[in-house]
Amino acid sequence: MTIPVTVSVALDWTPNTNHAGFYIAKHKGWYAEAGLDIKVVSPHIDDYKATPASRVADGSCMFCVTPSESVISAHTWGDAPGAKPKLVAVAALLQDSTSAIVTLASSGITRPAQLDGKTYASYGARFEGRIVQQLIRNDGGAGDFKEITPPMLGIWETLLKGEADATWVFMGWEAIEAKQRGVEIHAFGLEQYKVPYGYSPLLVTHPDTIRDRPEVVRAFLAATARAYEWAAANPGEAAEVMLAAVAEEHSTSPLPKPLDPELVRESQAYLSSHLLDGSGRWGLMSPAVWSSFVDWLSESGLLTTKVQSRNPQAETATTLDGLRAGDVGERIPRDVVDVAAMFTNDLLPPPTATATATATKAAEAEAEAEAAV
Repeated sequence: MTIPVTVSVALDWTPNTNHAGFYIAKHKGWYAEAGLDIKVVSPHIDDYKATPASRVADGSCMFCVTPSESVISAHTWGDAPGAKPKLVAVAALLQDSTSAIVTLASSGITRPAQLDGKTYASYGARFEGRIVQQLIRNDGGAGDFKEITPPMLGIWETLLKGEADATWVFMGWEAIEAKQRGVEIHAFGLEQYKVPYGYSPLLVTHPDTIRDRPEVVRAFLAATARAYEWAAANPGEAAEVMLAAVAEEHSTSPLPKPLDPELVRESQAYLSSHLLDGSGRWGLMSPAVWSSFVDWLSESGLLTTKVQSRNPQAETATTLDGLRAGDVGERIPRDVVDVAAMFTNDLLPPPTATATATATKAAEAEAEAEAAV
């Protein structure tokens, strides 16, 4: 009997519908069929002391979920010249941008420019505060705001309690939760304010894993793609499987609060149209999306050598306030940044019957809608 290969996946947040494919594939036995024993690592186990990207970089997890900024950062800072970056994206969990900067409607802040002088609850990421700053400037503001870093898993509650004026959320999760709680919000989409944001979230691994264990990566991606494609076609059933699977997976380390069934159901329905590309496939990444975001980071002066640190060292890091104030180090020439090395579609499975059927159904629905006009 073949011993299953243990594969651990570090999530970027406590379990939510962005992660549904991992739980569905495990619950339905599709990972087991591929000879894999999957462990899903939620950041609540250590209150986010270790980031998902760091778990892949240090080898404690084979995969992680993280935004494209983490991958870009790994390729543009921290290692000696010529050193191989420790992160490569192998799939996009979502095809469309579903995140936004949000404020409470009760705050009276209805557009980004009004965030000048306000407080933003930050995750403390390298580019985050400056992306928000540029968003404000693109709306005519000065980009002068206070950036605070509450405990990671409490950032959303910080906004709801009025302890911050804005934060960055997923419209398919926190925004739906807000609606269900009767909380009105204003959402500022990044693209709406001329920020060509990249993929978020992504599935990422270490380049050494791709080199040394490509068959494991392919098997994992094939089962995961099957689950996300199934979820896109069956959002109602996918929500119920997700609820059961999360409870089972984290029975020995309970979540800070149980998943709300109605939130999961509505969120899964929302995401069903964001999981697949136009051909009905999950995971594929467009080089143009990657290049556009990196180009924008460079053109906006965000692609620089310094990173944030709570204990900044001279010449290598600064504070979040320092980054926004211009203490950014040297600009990294765009022509030395190899975007093609940041991601690969080569390990994704070929189109499945489910993907083809889903794409055909969507095309037929679109044609019917056009004919009815």
